[in-house]
Amino acid sequence: MTASSPRVPAPPITWPDLPALQQPPWPDEQELERAVAELRVLPPLVFAGECDLLMQRLASASAGQAFVLMGGDCAETFQANTADSIRARLQTVLQMSVILTYAASLPVVKVGRLAGQYFKPRSKAIEV
Repeated sequence: MTASSPRVPAPPITWPDLPALQQPPWPDEQELERAVAELRVLPPLVFAGECDLLMQRLASASAGQAFVLMGGDCAETFQANTADSIRARLQTVLQMSVILTYAASLPVVKVGRLAGQYFKPRSKAIEV
């Protein structure tokens, strides 16, 4: 490619195209396939428009026009994630955002860190 030749953008990479390097050993491949098939037909957890809106709001924060508040647990168990505990965490984040909005005189971009531990890459198949 020379300096005068046009650049052709690379095709976008999506997560299914990436290798899953830290997968646990699945004891039942058929059960795994059944679970994946079930998940494929469920509605998304987050819609594309919500992601676009978050990117816009984070851009505002990076320009000093908003404050980012991220709240949630560092590590949580499946048993601890009940509707009541999630509701309480969201209520806490909302209460904090009201205080920050008043104190900083800026809009607050609220981000919940929920179930983040479940998706975290692992160096070992099992952790205790």
